[in-house]
Amino acid sequence: MTAPLGDVVRQLGEWLRGSGPQSDVVISTRIRLARNLRGFPFLSRASVEQRAELVQTLATASRRAGDLAKLIHVDVEKLDELDRQLLVERHIISRQHAEANGARAVAFDREESVSLMMNEEDHLRMQVIRSGLQLEEAWELISRVDDSIDQQVEYAYHAQFGYLTACPTNVGTGLRVSVMLHLPALRLTGELEKVAHAAREMKLAVRGLFGEGTEALGDFFQISNQITLGRGELDLIDDFRKDVIPKIIEYELAARRSLIKSRQQAVDDKIWRALGTLRNARLMSSNEAMQCLSYVRLGLHTGRLSAIDLHTVNELFLQSQQAHLQKLQGERLTGEQRSVVRAALFRSRLGHINQN
Repeated sequence: MTAPLGDVVRQLGEWLRGSGPQSDVVISTRIRLARNLRGFPFLSRASVEQRAELVQTLATASRRAGDLAKLIHVDVEKLDELDRQLLVERHIISRQHAEANGARAVAFDREESVSLMMNEEDHLRMQVIRSGLQLEEAWELISRVDDSIDQQVEYAYHAQFGYLTACPTNVGTGLRVSVMLHLPALRLTGELEKVAHAAREMKLAVRGLFGEGTEALGDFFQISNQITLGRGELDLIDDFRKDVIPKIIEYELAARRSLIKSRQQAVDDKIWRALGTLRNARLMSSNEAMQCLSYVRLGLHTGRLSAIDLHTVNELFLQSQQAHLQKLQGERLTGEQRSVVRAALFRSRLGHINQN
């Protein structure tokens, strides 16, 4: 099945649904597995013909793999830049997959909780995303996906080293656990170093909204493991479930309580000023939009704001992204045009809200 990306634009993906456990701090849980096929070279050494054969082999395998047969398949190589960026904004593919060259594809379900990236850095990157903190549920699902694909192809596996991957840091389980967190209070109180310290102790990476090399826009941060060799899958997941993520959630919630107790007027000013900007601005950059939405989201989760619902905030967060904005508008826009259209979008959706 080929994806009508126009339909995708108007729905909330799983990563931003806002319905999972502890979703006041944890936006989403993501687990990825890196796999390569025996008998094929890594992509850095693969020929054009081998890359095309890999996509065909993996696409056929997924269509034969039980429930995966219903996945929507997209030829990423044939997409234009705007549609590739759209899939990045929805966390269906990575930036690296979007920006690469040559034969590559993705298959994903309608809920956008499962995606299979073919010819990303490895031959296959399987990904499961769940809203909120759902590590066990994400692991159970991706384990079933992995088993289904494994019945159709032969993975490159070494008895001593485990699954063989293009990047040495993924060798072993090939597992990457990533939790997306919203940490506005820790930033406002200057205590983000606590997050960095906890991450360093656990040998974890702290990244921005779209992964490696990106900024923490809108106070969104991704915490992920860096090393897989010598650790079992459940051990890696337990690190997140029992140690580092509960600590970060505790830090953020404590910072929110402290802000409301000691700096209530200043916090209220930031929240209502952000909402006022969204309701009235005539030009709005994507960075400013995300920061304003971050403060509004903080207001919702601290009970300082009730004039808007979380679903609307999440919808606007996604629809104000560059590719989504242009797809909804039905035309390509310059940077200034995007700022005008983005501001108009917020005014149309939030103009009715009363401020007091």
